[in-house]
Amino acid sequence: MTQAIVELKDVRKSFRSADGNPRLVLDDVDFTLRDREIVALLGQSGSGKSTLLRIMAGLIEADQGDVLYKGQPLYGPARGISMVFQSFALFPWLTVQQNIELGLEARGVSTEERERRAEQAIDLIGLSGFEGALPRELSGGMRQRVGIARALVVEPDVLLMDEAFSALDVLTGERLRDDILDLWEERTIPTRAILVVSHNIEEAVLMADRVLVFASDPGRVKYQMNINLPRPRDPNSPEIRGLMDEVYAVMTAGRVRTHKTLDAHGEAQGDVERLRLDERLPAADFSRMEGLLERLVDEPFNGRADLPYLGEETGLTDEELLPVAEALALLDLAHLAGGDLSITPLGHRYVAAEFAERQTMFGQQLLARVPLAAHIRHSLLQEPSGEVPLKPFLDLLSETLSAEEAQAVLDVVIEWGRHGEVYAYNYNTDMIQLPESEQAD
Repeated sequence: MTQAIVELKDVRKSFRSADGNPRLVLDDVDFTLRDREIVALLGQSGSGKSTLLRIMAGLIEADQGDVLYKGQPLYGPARGISMVFQSFALFPWLTVQQNIELGLEARGVSTEERERRAEQAIDLIGLSGFEGALPRELSGGMRQRVGIARALVVEPDVLLMDEAFSALDVLTGERLRDDILDLWEERTIPTRAILVVSHNIEEAVLMADRVLVFASDPGRVKYQMNINLPRPRDPNSPEIRGLMDEVYAVMTAGRVRTHKTLDAHGEAQGDVERLRLDERLPAADFSRMEGLLERLVDEPFNGRADLPYLGEETGLTDEELLPVAEALALLDLAHLAGGDLSITPLGHRYVAAEFAERQTMFGQQLLARVPLAAHIRHSLLQEPSGEVPLKPFLDLLSETLSAEEAQAVLDVVIEWGRHGEVYAYNYNTDMIQLPESEQAD
């Protein structure tokens, strides 16, 4: 069997919630990164993917389990493991060469050797001529190249990439990804293993020898797919399309809990169960939801679409498309299964309706399907003033979610409620109110 470089065994990690209680982020994570392989890690936001990378990099400790690098316990940052961040993480007052030399300087490498190795990395990653430039003078793609060069200059065994291409435009991201793969295939770099965290399913399938899908609450590996295809890979080939379909199906399975009912024609149809009060909501804009639903009923889809094809036709990235599809399924306007999105009878009525009727339908589905929205509405009806502060709902969510996640859920439910005219929100006072038409004179 191929040699293991990094191993995680029964890894568990918790963080403190706003109320001081532990919130389990990772649980029972078993994972091995082997010699000469690229692994891609997919999963929804908040599933603990970035936390896992930081544990592997030695930046934070696991609460439980074993983290091994070359068979030895990892107790802190390892010299053979480098990480590339999504946000570039460059020092704005340092030049390109100075930013790249930082890691070498921290390791006590001599000035002459730092300069030599930095120049090699600059040439390798395509930055020759920009050694003296400051980050503000560079494009986003060039700044990320600096981050990658800084990671490669220390000649790591393991390269960890946390959404390294997601902040770039599509063409720049693809070009940079292809450059990394060229270096890997030609063995121009000494790196022996790469782990890529991504939201982009096509990117994962084109790059990786293995694709892992992470489950959430808590994060753990729920699916693994081996890819035994040579690189470079054609994104339009039947093999790659089939693998993408498989990953889409896994990514969407169980994201919206359903049980089977029969539609008006007697055909099996998924019916969405109610969520928990404190459950995460897909961060989907209602205008994008309506646009996707309208697109779904038109040619060439005629009510049913393969998610990868739908993304291509609408120009939506996976990070944009999946939450919208989940939101439509949550509100029972569409059915999501097997990597396909199909419109429901209710969805057909919604598309055919006028704007005011759509708002009413949206609000009705919101109250029926999202307990937090129903709880907010009930609280408003109990108050003679017809308004309640936002903070108690934020505190309620913070008991089980991080502060950032709690705010994100509340932002979604407020926007959806305003659109469905279920309640209003005053940004100046942080008060949730009954719609103006229902307020007492």
